[in-house]
Amino acid sequence: MSAVRVLIVDDHPVFRAGMAAILEDFDDILTIGQARDGAEALERVAALDPDVVLMDLRMPGVGGLEATARIGTGFPRTAVIVLTMDEDDDTVFAALRAGARGYLLKEADGDDIRRALLGVARGEAVFGPRIAQRVLSFFAGTSSTARGAGPFPQLTDREREILDLLARGLPNSAIATRLVLSEKTIRNRVADVLAKLRARTRAEAVALARDAGLGEGPA
Repeated sequence: MSAVRVLIVDDHPVFRAGMAAILEDFDDILTIGQARDGAEALERVAALDPDVVLMDLRMPGVGGLEATARIGTGFPRTAVIVLTMDEDDDTVFAALRAGARGYLLKEADGDDIRRALLGVARGEAVFGPRIAQRVLSFFAGTSSTARGAGPFPQLTDREREILDLLARGLPNSAIATRLVLSEKTIRNRVADVLAKLRARTRAEAVALARDAGLGEGPA
């Protein structure tokens, strides 16, 4: 088998350089490019046709979830492994629904990352140990994310609540106040909602929500 061709996507240049240096030690892994956000990742995937993308999630502009979903739709031959610090259920299952074939935490060592890259290149699904336990819990029906009642079953209860408030016309600041969360958290959750709904804009997500009966009544 020829070397697995990898694109590294992360908004921190030092991390990208460090990861590229780690992968250089493996003869069966070849780093063919880097990207600083989801938009650049899509351009590089189209130009370079990598076997696997190592994808961060929290990036400015086009984030990792949206980029993962768009790679799955437009470039199905390319696998995506999420490499992030986020390990909450909402984020893990949002990434899987977007089409990620692997999910690792940034604490993973070089050998773990190599095994994951080789695995997904062979068509396997690969998860870090703590993430694997969450996936097993989901299929056992013990994860809160496994519940999917109501419209948009791909959304968690919190995400559906945020979508409802969006459909009522509330801005992020008002939603943050209502839910006693930071505005940054709301921005991240809104981005997750858009990615799960495959909505390109906030207005498109609101239209989908209102069609499903959300957003009715006073704000």
